[in-house]
Amino acid sequence: MTTVTAIQETSEQGPDERLASLLPDFAEQASRHDEGDEFVAANFEALKQIRLMSAAVPAEFGGDNLDVAALSQLLRTMARACPSTALAYAMHTHVVALMAWRWRNQKAPFDAMLTRIANEQLVLISSGGADWLESGGTAQRADGGFVIDAVKAFASGVPAGTMVNTSAVYNDPEAGPTVLHFMAPLSAKEVTIEPTWRALGMRGTGSHTVRIQGLFVADAGVAARRPRGKWHPLFHMISMIAFPIIYSVYFGVAEAARGAALTRARSRPITPQTIDLAGRMDTKLSAARVALDDMLAAAATHPSPQTTNHIHQSRSNFVEAALASVECALELAGGAGYLRNCPIERYFRDIQAARFHPLQPYAQRDYAGRMALGLDIDSV
Repeated sequence: MTTVTAIQETSEQGPDERLASLLPDFAEQASRHDEGDEFVAANFEALKQIRLMSAAVPAEFGGDNLDVAALSQLLRTMARACPSTALAYAMHTHVVALMAWRWRNQKAPFDAMLTRIANEQLVLISSGGADWLESGGTAQRADGGFVIDAVKAFASGVPAGTMVNTSAVYNDPEAGPTVLHFMAPLSAKEVTIEPTWRALGMRGTGSHTVRIQGLFVADAGVAARRPRGKWHPLFHMISMIAFPIIYSVYFGVAEAARGAALTRARSRPITPQTIDLAGRMDTKLSAARVALDDMLAAAATHPSPQTTNHIHQSRSNFVEAALASVECALELAGGAGYLRNCPIERYFRDIQAARFHPLQPYAQRDYAGRMALGLDIDSV
């Protein structure tokens, strides 16, 4: 339990300083979590102890008031020590950052939730990447609310979670299929976690499946409603806030791979091939940096179809460049980089997860093409 003394000490330090004290242990334990498909539970508890669950919460509610750019830097630093911890933390943080943005810019009534996150260091879990515009599961009308049945995959960080920010589909007799957004307490008896996360990389994120069976959500608990499968203003906000935060993690992974590869390369005779690989690696990493900077610049504007296009074009460019950079790092390290006792092997696997967040290539190009041709972004 966090003591009064610990709270006073952490309140006198910035989030970067507080995090720095944890990084050596995060780095030391990263391979163990990876090898055992083990959630980074102790790391999450440590983040709660230093009050980083409220990094994005406005100062008015007791948080650190970090904007997207500052969160990006925090996550890059964390990812260099433990990519799984950083990615799971990013999934909590982007939900909080979106709440904070909406409170500031739309006067959305998130005061109570933001205060609870700061006071109790709640951990919020998102199912949005798997749901996206279509969502999944069913919401049946009941007296005063809805009864929810759903299965939500890839719920990163869920072993440490307090609530899951999710959605389900209600077949509205007048409006048609309607997606309802709500928070579900993970402690509810109707909510269970199925340990399904056995993956190529990011093995410590605990991205298990959440099963919801017969959960009642009151009308007042429905935070938003939208037509199923259509772009809604909420998703332009999500695109603007969430993806620069999430992809900052992958940039940290690419930076870590670069550092490890150069250490290996300098320990051997330098050849023309070594120089070429190092140059290719840094050129690709520079392209990834430009793409991430573009996303961060877009995050400082306002949500719109145009901003969403900018974000996802940059996301595609980032993924291509970051993957190529880490591939060069693997080659630069030589055969040693292929061994599991070398962190580059793990970084290479971890960076592959960058492929799978929305918008994936076909969907991104479809959106960009429609914007370029002046077509409806929602047409089939």
